[in-house]
Amino acid sequence: MTIDSTPDVRAGEVAAKLALLRETLAQSGAGAIRLRGLDWVSWVTAGGDASVQLALDSGAAEVLVTRDDAVILTDEIEGERLRQEQVPPGFTYHIAPWAEVELRETYVLGAAAGGAVLTDRPNHVDQPLPASLRLRRMVLGDAEQARYRALGRDAAAAVGEVLRAARPEWTEFQLAGAAAQALWARGIQPAAVLAAGERRLPLFCHAAPTHERLGGRASLQVCARRHGLYANLTRSLSFGPAPAGQTELLQVEATGLDAVRPGNSLAAVYHALDAAYRHANRPEAMRLHHQGGITGYAAREIVATPSTATGLETGMALAFNPGFAGIKIEDTFLLGAGGLENLTLDPHWPSATVQGRVRPLWLENP
Repeated sequence: MTIDSTPDVRAGEVAAKLALLRETLAQSGAGAIRLRGLDWVSWVTAGGDASVQLALDSGAAEVLVTRDDAVILTDEIEGERLRQEQVPPGFTYHIAPWAEVELRETYVLGAAAGGAVLTDRPNHVDQPLPASLRLRRMVLGDAEQARYRALGRDAAAAVGEVLRAARPEWTEFQLAGAAAQALWARGIQPAAVLAAGERRLPLFCHAAPTHERLGGRASLQVCARRHGLYANLTRSLSFGPAPAGQTELLQVEATGLDAVRPGNSLAAVYHALDAAYRHANRPEAMRLHHQGGITGYAAREIVATPSTATGLETGMALAFNPGFAGIKIEDTFLLGAGGLENLTLDPHWPSATVQGRVRPLWLENP
């Protein structure tokens, strides 16, 4: 996946992020910052992708930042591909033979010049990044928001395309496979694809697909990743009338979304949803599944709990997934100055307007 943004735009984004990291170095007195995870590498490279195996938390490169340099740490297998296709200007490279991993560690120690190494994936030697830096990562800049909008549109189109084509005789594996294919065709990594048919929908919140046939109903939940960002959405299909309860759920969700305002905490959203479930006589729903939270460079950066004091800020992305009795709803929103912008809105999907927001209904396909 190459990035459509011009090199100048990405280089400017990288420069601002490196300045933030060097500010952290100055405040902490550390010698270097070592970013290991795919999430942080994508963030600092303005959407570069170091992944090879989707199931791994780390990829083909790390990034080492000192007061004077920003270095891509990789090997001879990956170096040139990353340079040509993923990493924008602003970085130098330390490329070591793949079989001599100790050379990377020696290089990091030398670059830190005796100072501490801060990292997103600390071990018994390195120190963790400050929490303030992680919070700064969650406030997305203009270029990140533009990438997110494009991702959201494409992910929603992929899911809608697949559910319109689905048939009762399909298995859950076929539905999930078709969704993965539609995402890949748009340059999107299917980081998670959950699919459930009529029988399993009300039984499991995270219904990993099986060979069971869909039957009368089906639901797709996806975490779709491109340029390091995650678009999370859920859509449902009924071969006949939609189940009762979706109007009730939309009101629960609307109460939660109304609480998503700059200055409010994630805990405030949790408590709003909890109260809405109780009002709908569904108090058990809050216990049976988490409700989502802040998203961005992780499918869930922070999950909302009764005590999550993290404050919401303009520029954050959020995905909440309320549900009960096999009925679920989820989209990815950007919190802007004018309120919530639905990044995964599909204008071709059946919808209803609830408290001023266009929300997806079940697709009824007879």
